[in-house]
Amino acid sequence: MHYVLPADGPLIATEADALDVIGATYGQDVTWVVIPAERLADAFFSLRTGLAGAILQKFVQYGFRLAVIGDVSRHIAASDAFRDLVRESNRGDQTWFLPTREEFDARVTVAR
Repeated sequence: MHYVLPADGPLIATEADALDVIGATYGQDVTWVVIPAERLADAFFSLRTGLAGAILQKFVQYGFRLAVIGDVSRHIAASDAFRDLVRESNRGDQTWFLPTREEFDARVTVAR
């Protein structure tokens, strides 16, 4: 099952915000948490802040896979480090950065 955050809502700007999202899935049979890119604070996309690493680690620790859905091209263009994170993440099966929900759905179907 997937837990999908709506596009409108508060920014995920801290580790505590990520834990709130994880907590919202408690007791459900959730495998993937899908977060619209616009729900992530700009600090997430600047790897030197450490926010992305901390948030990604929380999802791993609690046994969730994370998909960030939306256009992150401006962040990729602004940061070689973020571009590398996206490329490496998309090679695996724990965290994906994908442009559309349809691409996520197709990839999950293939991965099964």
